[in-house]
Amino acid sequence: MAAPSAAPQRIVVENAAIATVDAHDTEYATGHLVVAGNKIESLGAGRAPEGLENVVRRIDATGHLITPGLVNTHHHFYQWITRGLATDHNLFNWLVALYPTWARIDESMVRTAAQGSLAMMARGGVTTAMDHHYVYPQGSGDLSGAIIGAAADMGVRFTLARGSMDRSEKDGGLPPDFAVETTEGALTATEETVRKYHDASFDAMTQVAVAPCSPFSISTELLREGAALGRRLGVRMHTHGSETVEEEKFCHELFGMGPTDYFESTGFLGEDVWMAHCVHMNDSDIAAFARTKTGVAHCPSSNARLAAGIARVPDMLKAGVPVGLGVDGTASNESGELHTELRNALLINRLGAHREAALNARQALRLGTYGGAQVLGRADSIGSLEPGKLADFVLWKIDGLGHSSIADPVTAIVFGAAAPVTASFVNGRQIVENNRLLTADEDAIARDARSEAQRLARIAAQG
Repeated sequence: MAAPSAAPQRIVVENAAIATVDAHDTEYATGHLVVAGNKIESLGAGRAPEGLENVVRRIDATGHLITPGLVNTHHHFYQWITRGLATDHNLFNWLVALYPTWARIDESMVRTAAQGSLAMMARGGVTTAMDHHYVYPQGSGDLSGAIIGAAADMGVRFTLARGSMDRSEKDGGLPPDFAVETTEGALTATEETVRKYHDASFDAMTQVAVAPCSPFSISTELLREGAALGRRLGVRMHTHGSETVEEEKFCHELFGMGPTDYFESTGFLGEDVWMAHCVHMNDSDIAAFARTKTGVAHCPSSNARLAAGIARVPDMLKAGVPVGLGVDGTASNESGELHTELRNALLINRLGAHREAALNARQALRLGTYGGAQVLGRADSIGSLEPGKLADFVLWKIDGLGHSSIADPVTAIVFGAAAPVTASFVNGRQIVENNRLLTADEDAIARDARSEAQRLARIAAQG
């Protein structure tokens, strides 16, 4: 007879407001959350049940709101060491200005940049991050391994969207010739990365997606074969789409159709695909995304920083398109934080056609939690607080100066200043306490990031 398994250790959190972001938007003005191992065992109004065994920790969360951990759906970690450059450019001019510098990154730079990007997000309530890394200069080292290692060390749940580019300047693209891979090389390297690192299990900490970069930096063959590869391997696919009017013009001139029709012609729409930005979408485009259940990573701050425009998020949600939030790379969103995107998504969308009816506080919170989980294909395990789901959650302090006079807790964290994170848990493990990381030395990361940024600037200046 097999020996009985040991009872899981329990953490009990009590006396907090709770926004579950479940299908019914269930909330508790004062409630409890019980974690057993790496999963949520129970939650509800009032105090936790009496008689719970093996309780190793009790947290009095008076003055706090508990939400699911934030889920970031689009980022470029390496850009942490090129922040504050080309600050008055649109997307195409910004890319032209920065690609020559980005093309000189190496493994040490990428590891340090990943640490900086992850640290900034994690201390602000992100429990699941992703990185769309697509710059693989020849001889630059194991960039994918460096990024995945940084996320594992930080203790953050992570998806690497293994990007690629094969259309350089000589082929009419934007990247320098030495910064791109061959089509075959990109596909081979992507498959190797999936096979080495992707974990399909329920509580996976690391997953990998197939992610050719964008229509103006990849060939049609790479896009089409990337979609086929992703489906053969059973992983998700990601790319940039419909970000600017210049991209729309580029696609019509080169392919004779707009971005959405082009993606569909190559097999790059579907419930296993999510697209970054999607700013310039007409009714037909939105209908195609809804019909195919293609997801969207909405990046409001980056869209504003690069003057790309206002994405039609209310129309996408009404049509049934899965939408999550993204920081985007920190060379176009220097703050590097996702919790500020809750507020920016709400405010920027109210400048659009729907005005004050565009989004409300709870819709914004849903974009940053459950919507992100949908987009990453993990809504069964994260994104809402429900028994059986993974214990990824955040305690936001809302009784301090910035929030104490706002009666509604969700309104406080969305409309108010960025709320302090008293505690953040991933997989049942605490990684943040009182706005400081428990899993990394923030000061050391800051010093290393400055050093690597200066080294990259010197190398780029030498040509």
